[in-house]
Amino acid sequence: MKASTQRALALLDQCLSLTMTHVKQIQCHLTVSGTLLDPHAATKIISFCAVSDHGDLNHAYQLFHYLPNPSKLIWNTMVRAFAEKNEPIKAVCLYKNMLHIGFLPNNYTFSFLLRACAHLSDISLGKIFHAQVVRLGWEAYDFVQNGLIHMYSTCDCMESARKLFDTSVNRDVITWTALISGYVKSGLVVVARELFDQMPVKNTVSWSAMITGYAQVGLFKEALELFNDMQVSGFRPNHAGIVGALTACAFLGALDQGRWIHAYVDRNGMELDRVLGTALIDMYAKCGCIEIARSVFDEMPNMSRDVYAFTSLISGLANHGQSGSAIELFVRMKNEGVFPNEVTFICVLSACSRMGLVDEGMRIFNSMSEEYRMEPGVQHYGCLVDLLGRAGMLEEAKKVVREMPMEPDSYVLGALLNACRVNGDVELGKETVEHLIHQSLDHGGVHVLLSNMYASANQWDGVAKGKKGNGREKGTKASWMQLD
Repeated sequence: MKASTQRALALLDQCLSLTMTHVKQIQCHLTVSGTLLDPHAATKIISFCAVSDHGDLNHAYQLFHYLPNPSKLIWNTMVRAFAEKNEPIKAVCLYKNMLHIGFLPNNYTFSFLLRACAHLSDISLGKIFHAQVVRLGWEAYDFVQNGLIHMYSTCDCMESARKLFDTSVNRDVITWTALISGYVKSGLVVVARELFDQMPVKNTVSWSAMITGYAQVGLFKEALELFNDMQVSGFRPNHAGIVGALTACAFLGALDQGRWIHAYVDRNGMELDRVLGTALIDMYAKCGCIEIARSVFDEMPNMSRDVYAFTSLISGLANHGQSGSAIELFVRMKNEGVFPNEVTFICVLSACSRMGLVDEGMRIFNSMSEEYRMEPGVQHYGCLVDLLGRAGMLEEAKKVVREMPMEPDSYVLGALLNACRVNGDVELGKETVEHLIHQSLDHGGVHVLLSNMYASANQWDGVAKGKKGNGREKGTKASWMQLD
């Protein structure tokens, strides 16, 4: 191999400073010199393109097809790349092609395939790979066994995951964390915490998995306590741990701790990606600091401002009496090519309702199906009823409830009942309460509201009836629930 070719290949080891432009120049040099098909050279080029953060997986795939006889290492590199870059189906298809030409998988192949199965949550495929692992004798390898535990945990097969864990001879921190994460996805945080406390050695990932688990099931106080314990134990919080802690701060209104976490993010130069940025926006909005939430949104890179970041700020603005700004942000979102989701529409329709913007609200509601091919759900109809009711358009609101394609729930009927109160329509209010009771959605509050409506209309007999409810037994089609 010529010295110039060796120098070109040596450049590929400088992954941090290379770009795809440099790599393509090196590839051209190797092609001209006739050494591109050399196994060492081809492996270097494909590995950079497929695995590096600065690479190009499509380019690697094209080069892979160009090679007449790719080595097993190159096959494994491509399977790994597709598995790691969220293209699990391509990883599995490539594996089938690999078998077809006569290459047998090794322990590395299976570790990548099991990750692909976890992405797909395909337990049937995972069991097939597990059988092949056993048949070919790779089950004892640590990272294969960890991959199996992770795969079963992700597919919610905790019994199989626990069996593998209990029979494992060499449990490392990854083995423990895989099982703990599985119990956290399954909502079994008590079992997860028992395992966590038994871990002989913990790392940042295991601490973060437990913090995230507490936040996911609503144990926010426990999440923050564990976040503090993590730092006392000498571990620096990572991305996942910070997001879990911010979620807890948002629901607890723990502004001081949220500010400390934000300062930690800035101090360590962490990028405000879509997950972290949205978590900060949500925390500040729920803690009453809507202007700081807006500034975090503005600091986020354009690529990170996705539907979740926009929706979080739209919701915060609407909930802080800035409905006009919420609607403006919704328009900006559309102009920037970010597609709203179901929650976005609930937030912006609520903003229209608070401002009495009936025409704008109707236009936005209709755009769900006409522009975005998204069928409105029951909460969207509830927002529409609230919009019309607040504007005094009671007949139109009643028509929406009557013609909506699904049964109205307590949110829809509650919006209609509130509209009845605002507009003083006692009879429609009584009808609405009956609908709530028919669906077992009634509670004391609706009867208090109804009795107040009777009182406002000077119908004092109705006040007593509203407080007591009606004496018919539950179970008949037009039943009322007896209230003491």
